[in-house]
Amino acid sequence: MLGGRPRISAGTGIYKARDFPQGFEWLNVDRPLSLHELKGHVVVLDFWTYCCINCMHTLPTLEWLEKKYSGQPVVFIGVHSAKFSNEQVAANIREAIGRYEISHPVVADRDMEIWRSYSVTAWPTIVIIDPKGNVVYQQAGEGRRDELDDVISVLLEQHRKAGTLAQEPVRIERPAHKKKSTLSYPGKLAFSPDQKTLAISDSNHNRVLLVDPETGKVKGRIGSGERGLQDGGFAEARFFRPQGLAWAGNEKLYVADTENHALREIDLASQTVKTLAGDGRQGQWVPGANDARATRLSSPWDLAYDAASGFLFIAMAGLHQIWAYHAGSGRIGPFAGSGYENIVDGSLADAQFAQPSGLSLYGTFLLVADSEVSAVRLIDLSSSKKGGQQVYTLVGAGLFEFGHRDGPVEQARLQHPLGVHCAGNKVYVADTYNHAIRLIDLAEQKVSTLVGKADMKTMCRLDDPSCDTLGLYEPSDVKQKGNVLYIADTNNHLVRTFDLEKMVLRTLPVQE
Repeated sequence: MLGGRPRISAGTGIYKARDFPQGFEWLNVDRPLSLHELKGHVVVLDFWTYCCINCMHTLPTLEWLEKKYSGQPVVFIGVHSAKFSNEQVAANIREAIGRYEISHPVVADRDMEIWRSYSVTAWPTIVIIDPKGNVVYQQAGEGRRDELDDVISVLLEQHRKAGTLAQEPVRIERPAHKKKSTLSYPGKLAFSPDQKTLAISDSNHNRVLLVDPETGKVKGRIGSGERGLQDGGFAEARFFRPQGLAWAGNEKLYVADTENHALREIDLASQTVKTLAGDGRQGQWVPGANDARATRLSSPWDLAYDAASGFLFIAMAGLHQIWAYHAGSGRIGPFAGSGYENIVDGSLADAQFAQPSGLSLYGTFLLVADSEVSAVRLIDLSSSKKGGQQVYTLVGAGLFEFGHRDGPVEQARLQHPLGVHCAGNKVYVADTYNHAIRLIDLAEQKVSTLVGKADMKTMCRLDDPSCDTLGLYEPSDVKQKGNVLYIADTNNHLVRTFDLEKMVLRTLPVQE
């Protein structure tokens, strides 16, 4: 997670694995597990934290391995060693397990005790324990699926011959899944230019919904609901946890198909979906613009379309950069950010971002929710100023500088924001891990909390009987229409509205 190009480190030799501490909370499993119980099994530990894009990239590898070794004495365990304070709450980890459809047990690593006992230094790290309880492999960074596969295969073969392999895999029961709702972890929102249609990325239903913003009635469904990268008509097209959306006119909608590592285009006139860039496989750093059809992406998270220039800006979270796609030329590539993960201002080439996850275009300014540094950044797209286009920081200070603090912009703190919307001097932020909507007032150079736990009185008027008192739960996006903010209330599986005049929070009844 620390660095645009993850470093891979090998283990330092065989040593005895330390068992899990007692009293820790276990999730996605019916009971706490112990290495004593798992004797005779190959145990794969995944040290992760759910904010981390590199950890997200590791999950498909684990899923593939779990399916391959299903029914064999191989056990996968996630060790959730939190970075952010919000990630230390077991209920929030449970939601992340649901969002990423993790099937293996997860232990909440309180105070990173397990992390330290295995001398882990980076997210993610994979540790493999042999059936006799020895650590035989340790790898930091994402990737290396084939290498992990080889290690597991060799261990199974060796210990089967030695008679030290369990005859049958241990039985692990997992809790039942929640009932389906209309929305499942909605990620991003976008209004059509005429503001008559609200597009919602219904991420875990693998589809995009078109909704009447006044009534919540669903006017259109794009995507079959099945995982996949498939073009075609609305009913047969497939997405994989899509996020960002951007309209180009009232008949064309771009989609950041995040876990397909792809850019898609929805044509409302022809009722079809096509892929503009990406082939379903994660891409790596590239030096410049290339033919979009031959370019792989890495976790595109949000989009912003500039009608004047025809450029579509892409928050390329997996590469810590802002990319740009031009429909006219069909080319795509890095626009801002060196690819190293940090908070560094300056020229487009030298600036550094950290998992950018939200975009908003206003005039000649592109606002960026830069999640891993808990920041909001600004890119001045005008080249008329001295030094040309530049990147600035509005709020935020570093990879481990976060919190919930209002006040002057230089002192204010956010916690892993994923969404941003600019309306002149008002910048609204979906401050995700603070479960809040924050306001950056550029004229006053101050940050305040509009909706959130810092000041419950701003959430609802206590004398309003229609007030919806349900708080936000890791909101991922915010957009403005008139005097109303529309909020993707991700972990509540809802879209919410907040009246800026009446200061009332309500739920938009999205119904099919």
